[in-house]
Amino acid sequence: MHCREIPLTLWVLMFISTSEETCTSRLHITAVEGEPFYLKYCSSSPEHEKKKTTIKWYKNESHGPVDLNLSSSPRILLRDYVLEFWPAELIDSGSYSFQMGNDTHDWKLNVIPRSKHSCFTEKLVMSKAVEVKKSLQIACEHSYYQQLANRTVLYKNCEKMENNQNPFLKNAEFKDQGYYTCVFFLHHNGKLFNVTKTFNITVVGDRSNILPVLLGPKINEVKVELGKDIELNCSALLNEKGVIYWNTWRKNGKDPNVHEGEVTRIRISEGKWLASTILRIENINTRNLDFLYNCTAVNEGGIDTKSFILLRKEDVVDIPGHVFTGGMIAAVVVSVVAVCLVTVGVIYRVDLVLFYRHFMGRDETLTAVVDEIHSLIEKSRRLIIVLSQSYMSSEVRYELESGLHEALVERKIKIILIEFTPVGDFGFLPQSLNLLQSHRVLKWKADESLSYNSRFWKNLLYLMPAKAVKPCRDESEVLPVLLQS
Repeated sequence: MHCREIPLTLWVLMFISTSEETCTSRLHITAVEGEPFYLKYCSSSPEHEKKKTTIKWYKNESHGPVDLNLSSSPRILLRDYVLEFWPAELIDSGSYSFQMGNDTHDWKLNVIPRSKHSCFTEKLVMSKAVEVKKSLQIACEHSYYQQLANRTVLYKNCEKMENNQNPFLKNAEFKDQGYYTCVFFLHHNGKLFNVTKTFNITVVGDRSNILPVLLGPKINEVKVELGKDIELNCSALLNEKGVIYWNTWRKNGKDPNVHEGEVTRIRISEGKWLASTILRIENINTRNLDFLYNCTAVNEGGIDTKSFILLRKEDVVDIPGHVFTGGMIAAVVVSVVAVCLVTVGVIYRVDLVLFYRHFMGRDETLTAVVDEIHSLIEKSRRLIIVLSQSYMSSEVRYELESGLHEALVERKIKIILIEFTPVGDFGFLPQSLNLLQSHRVLKWKADESLSYNSRFWKNLLYLMPAKAVKPCRDESEVLPVLLQS
């Protein structure tokens, strides 16, 4: 092999190795609005089979799959096994499929909005914990866009760092905590794009010096009954090498009814573990009372202890059986009766109210009604009397007499008499109506009076109070206002 072919061969091998790492194997993918993005399928088929097979990309819409090609969108670029977005937009969210012969693969792409107040998106942040005084390294590397980037800049909390060396390397201090964002600047078709990659760096203390902490009070008094069983639970926060155990030994040996359970450990954060153990005491006797059962947690940072002491539960005087049974029956009977009364009251509330009114002789219509009628008559301008046998009853006698008094004596109201149906006997009417002028007596004729333009309605309108006509205004002011209900 020629010497100058060696670098080219190494570059090709490096590109092939790198490209294999860029395969999009996850089914659910998240992209950021406005940033370049790609989907890549890596096939395991032999190379000679790949060359003979047609590659297809689809976006699955509600009406079926849509074939993606170069004319689909100026932002979408197809490079055989790679589908590129320059850049990704919110409308690109959806399901995508790759097909090459019998090889197929599906992805669910979710494009999320770009943050308007930050240089990174919280949902795509990678968290990393670094122990204080240990090496803190941030390498701005991208498996796919690294070769295309012409410039890379590192930001801390969205402020450009003065020390922009790549990789960023130093011994961690607590002040180094924060969000570190790598920005890769790319040129494509004469436009500048950027791709971001953000790390949330948390600096923790020396994990070997975490002090053990037992959860709960230091002394626990537990009320127990003789002959029963009980379980005492002890939990502590420890480091990875810390231990937790029970101290139940007496001078003359361990109680045979006391059994220590296994220790369970759960990792809750960097360098911290939650350890728990249970002490089971079976068939409690007087020997188990007033004795300290100690739980201890130990690691390199120190020691912590808490104690449990069993106290006999005070005797409780039981209620005699016949008294308890009788009381329960009485309570049930009273509850049933109360429910029945409430139910009857709800169902028959109308009948009960009517019965109460009839029995008590109450009539709320005889209180403020007369004063209200007199007040309404004083405010009226016309008294319209409609003559009919059904209307002339004792219930309206007071309104009629009061109105006639205002019209004929006080001269405050004018009378309009309407003969709705022919009345044979007018003897029940006051004699004062005989003095009424003839033009103020109108007769309703069923066939002739129905139309709004009939003589009956015109005469009635003529006898009603005149209303002043307002001067004409602009057309916009006189347009009717339609009220809808």
